[in-house]
Amino acid sequence: MRLGTVRRNGSTQAFRQEGGTTTYLPVRDVGELLAREDWRSLAGEQGPAPEAGALEQPILRPEKILCAGLNYHDHAAEVGQEPPKYPTIFTKYANALVGPADDVVMPAASTKIDWEVELAVVIGQTVRHADEAAARAAILGYTVLNDVSVRDWQGRTSEWFQGKNWDRTTPWGPVIVTADELDPEAGLALECEVNGVLKQSGTTADMIFSCAQLVSYLSEFMTLAPGDLVATGTPAGVGLARKPREWIPAGAELVTRIEGIGELRNRCVAE
Repeated sequence: MRLGTVRRNGSTQAFRQEGGTTTYLPVRDVGELLAREDWRSLAGEQGPAPEAGALEQPILRPEKILCAGLNYHDHAAEVGQEPPKYPTIFTKYANALVGPADDVVMPAASTKIDWEVELAVVIGQTVRHADEAAARAAILGYTVLNDVSVRDWQGRTSEWFQGKNWDRTTPWGPVIVTADELDPEAGLALECEVNGVLKQSGTTADMIFSCAQLVSYLSEFMTLAPGDLVATGTPAGVGLARKPREWIPAGAELVTRIEGIGELRNRCVAE
């Protein structure tokens, strides 16, 4: 099953796709849909599949956006770090998010803006103190995210927050694919292109901490709720680790894709 949100009839509307059928639902986004116990069977209006350019963020304002850094063996190696003993966690806020076809805004205060393709987990049920099995059961599904990072600000202190939360810098979507259809531990291909040049090509099988392990770890110190996002880290190939270093140029097309889910296609515009 695929869940998403589309701009339609002057507003936004959630949709569900199963067996080639698209059903438009009487709620404004997937977040509102997940608040209903009958979300899997909620009736709606069948119609054509939405066009890619009309897709909105699947959840318009997630309550929590939690992110894992240094979570791929090859990425840790390329930046000269040992694999962490515990997940490296930071947060984003909804101001940073944009939709799968929206412009990414390049901050005028930075000249070092980097790409990071990531698989993101979407939480489907309230979870706290979960072991791995319970954490896996709490995962609704998976989506695509690009953790576009403002590296010069990120590197100002040991805390990464200020490099990760610039307005309208983090595209995600295009849909949420439910967990029964995908197995990240078996390996999903991730890719990122800048102006048609492949910069990252990895597999989720290279994660240090699996999706279920991340959700379990996070649930030890906080309650996760339906619609929360957990970004799971990026594979090797980031601009920061290249020699010489590379950054996203203003005007570039950023394409972020994950096998079995789809792709984001965003223009990077100067602030």
